Amino acid sequence: MRTNVTALPIRLAASLCLSSALTFGASWSGTLVDSQCFDAEERNVNPTDTLTHVDLDQNSEICYCSPSAKTKSFALVQSDGVSFKLDTAGNAEVAELVRQTAKKSPLAVTITGETNKSAIKVDTISNSSR
Repeated sequence: MRTNVTALPIRLAASLCLSSALTFGASWSGTLVDSQCFDAEERNVNPTDTLTHVDLDQNSEICYCSPSAKTKSFALVQSDGVSFKLDTAGNAEVAELVRQTAKKSPLAVTITGETNKSAIKVDTISNSSR
């Protein structure tokens, strides 16, 4: 049985590209917030205002939505304003970190992991504010 020699390198290259894309990890730094609170604050705009991005004070939203020991759903807000929700396992890990800090205040962290649709699948999380 004879194999197509030219198709083999193409298949090999395609499989290597796909496998590396699936295992690609990244790192994000920012401030943790209560994701439900933060989403509500982001939606809380005047419907007749056409310049809503100018009117938002994201720093006050971050302070207002600082997580507490009762928070169950978290998001990471980067310094450029982009936010990412965390996956279920990441929420559990962050909840423990928040309980250890024992106060409701902005918590700067660095998260490594992978994006999975609209959430970060957390591998590691470290407190950056120490």
